[in-house]
Amino acid sequence: LIISGPSEISTDMYREVDAVMPHFVKDEHYSVDEKARQVSLNEEGIALGEELLKVENLYDPANIEKLHHLNQSLKAHVLFKKDVDYIVHNGQVVIVDEFTGRTMEGRRFSDGLHQALEAKEKVKIEQENQTLASITFQNYFRMYDKLAGMTGTADTEAAEFQKIYNLGVSVLPTNMPMVRDDYADVIYKNQAAKYRAIVKEVKEMHKAGRPVLVGTISIDISEKISQMLKKEKIAHEVLNAKHHQREAEIIAGAGQLGKVTIATNMAGRGTDIKLGEGVREAGGLHILGTSRHESRRIDNQLRGRAGRQGDPGSSRFFLSLEDDLLRIFGSGRISTVMDKLGMEEDEPIEHSMISRAIENAQRKVEGH
Repeated sequence: LIISGPSEISTDMYREVDAVMPHFVKDEHYSVDEKARQVSLNEEGIALGEELLKVENLYDPANIEKLHHLNQSLKAHVLFKKDVDYIVHNGQVVIVDEFTGRTMEGRRFSDGLHQALEAKEKVKIEQENQTLASITFQNYFRMYDKLAGMTGTADTEAAEFQKIYNLGVSVLPTNMPMVRDDYADVIYKNQAAKYRAIVKEVKEMHKAGRPVLVGTISIDISEKISQMLKKEKIAHEVLNAKHHQREAEIIAGAGQLGKVTIATNMAGRGTDIKLGEGVREAGGLHILGTSRHESRRIDNQLRGRAGRQGDPGSSRFFLSLEDDLLRIFGSGRISTVMDKLGMEEDEPIEHSMISRAIENAQRKVEGH
């Protein structure tokens, strides 16, 4: 939680710094730490910044503001992606919540980052806010004498509840027996092979009359898969932060016979997809995850759209060695196994070891 107030810092400097960004080259002028989501200028980058911004020393107290703008602009260009971390809507940069997939109207990145993104996207730069006071949610909740909560995905975070709040987690049995089939993850060498396999599975399920919910982690990927399905002439709906006006209508039809719906995390949380006539007999709703989220909780929420209240259903996640989660946090063991087996590009590996390796990678992210 942050309390902020207006700052007197000029917005013109963001345009000036943004104009020099194309001159900076990765590894030559700056380094990227994807695990920590940090970007750092090296000596060559500092020298280039001084030359382009026409200052003798960026670390001089008189120029420290320009250095700050340079660092934030670099972060905006290198680490933040349009249609993943934010969208541009009605001439404004709007944050997309990575956990819910929804836009966060009225919320802004702090410390000049939002202004750097506005300069990057060539929209109006709003006045910067400065942080006056802040407190973490954990510390805020601990100010209460009594704490309790209820959620369908608390069990994966049981250790955190115990450590931070000294609260245990009790798991209640489901109202009806769970009959959903959660298939093991399948992993491909690269993303191109993974996407081909996703389209193939959608076609098979569509042909069998089963409704399919394709879960993606970003707007960008949801639109990419939509284009691939269009080429295969498979009718479908797309639900993401750009098309949220039709959310109720799309969700209402997502459980109908043969329906295909592509959605970001918007459809993965608190959404009850009702099965249409004949769908139970066909096998129920099939959940197709296009990658693992950094949080196990989000994956469980997506899976939980199928097999509700004793309904039949199934789920499967499709991964590739090029996915960010595996590329940045993976142990490398999976890649070694695939190389030793001499596997072809379109040949997946499916084993319980894969799921364990993925969960270990997710634990690394959650603890990072």
